Amino acid sequence: MKITKANGVVEYQLLAQLKQRAGETDPKITEAVTTIINGVKEGGDEAVREYTVRFDGSVPKKIEFDKDEIHAFLDQVDPAFKDAVVKAQQNIYDFHQRQAQQSWMTTKESGVIMGQRIRGLKRVGIYVPGGTAAYPSSVLMNAVPAKIAGVQEIIMVTPPGKDGNPNPNIMAAAAVAGVDKVFLVGGAQAVAALAYGTQRIPKVDKIVGPGNIFVATAKKLLYGVVDIDMVAGPSEILIVADSTADASFLAADLMSQAEHDMRASAILLTTSESLAKNTLREIDRQIKTLVRQEIIQKSFDDYGEIIVCDNLRQALDFANELAPEHLELCVAEPLKYVGMVDNAGSVFLGNWSPEPLGDYYAGPNHVLPTSGTARFFSPLSVDSFVKKSSFIYYTPEELKKAKDDIMLLAETEGLTAHANSIKVPVSYTHLTLPTT
Repeated sequence: MKITKANGVVEYQLLAQLKQRAGETDPKITEAVTTIINGVKEGGDEAVREYTVRFDGSVPKKIEFDKDEIHAFLDQVDPAFKDAVVKAQQNIYDFHQRQAQQSWMTTKESGVIMGQRIRGLKRVGIYVPGGTAAYPSSVLMNAVPAKIAGVQEIIMVTPPGKDGNPNPNIMAAAAVAGVDKVFLVGGAQAVAALAYGTQRIPKVDKIVGPGNIFVATAKKLLYGVVDIDMVAGPSEILIVADSTADASFLAADLMSQAEHDMRASAILLTTSESLAKNTLREIDRQIKTLVRQEIIQKSFDDYGEIIVCDNLRQALDFANELAPEHLELCVAEPLKYVGMVDNAGSVFLGNWSPEPLGDYYAGPNHVLPTSGTARFFSPLSVDSFVKKSSFIYYTPEELKKAKDDIMLLAETEGLTAHANSIKVPVSYTHLTLPTT
């Protein structure tokens, strides 16, 4: 990681590099995943089994777990871990329940009725990695808002461990979050099974959750067959700091995201050159104690940078252009500047709100837009698991009043059948048709 001085050019060269990374695709992976998807579509459970043997070596003896079996894992985990999961679930629930919307209807004096019906999706699939990247927190972040939305059934897929059994911590989190059924299957074949349905694995309406490049590619290719949360890119953190920030805090937070992936980006924008230098020294000191230091170092070398800015306005302008997944405002008066942030997945205010607080515990969702998509995408929420239908009721009299305008609009567009659909009912001399 190097220190550079913002000049309106160098910082945007970094931005261009990050955008190029986001747009990279591997044709070989796309081809391989397409083959898997087509195989599962045609072959169902047998194809899922074959791909599981090919990629994982064997098929676990027990594949399916119902709700009672899921809950049994609560007795297999460390009690302290269980308590932490329960507390996190409560915080996540409290935050997301405020997002819930109600159906509505309005009636005009003319008798016209309009409204919107909001209801949860019927069935949702959650993909949860089960290898070295086993994240119980992701179970909570995906399942809790789905439950609040009124999703009728939550299906979780997760690869088995080397012993053929599920990760007990993931299963315990699934129990706390309210998952209805778990299937021990992973990879692109699991995503395809959820999208199309097999003899055993039910077809879902939406697939959410993180995964490796094969899982992400499968979700991308199957969008349209099934809804997805988003196509997630490498993790990102951008910290804006002034001279009041603590270098040791900044170093720790930068590394917390860099350890996710060699392609993760960790950037510090600061108005203090001395803070920039001290942060580098803190990185060198702290990284020696961390298990994933090689990943962190590679991430810093390729996609990390400390940029010294003239002022916070310059830093925030760049932050809005980058639209990072995670944005920290480690400044003296963070609330003063939060209104200047237009594009960010999640914003962490002050020196005592480190990024992992959002990853695990505080309540806001950690499934966030990456690769600059925070310009137009939002974090996973209750809205992600609902569908909305509008409804319209007109009386004969009100339809007759509106006919000329509607027919004019239709005929202007050259859609004469549309115009005719209005003309026919209003041409009746007696408006005596039933009104209900």
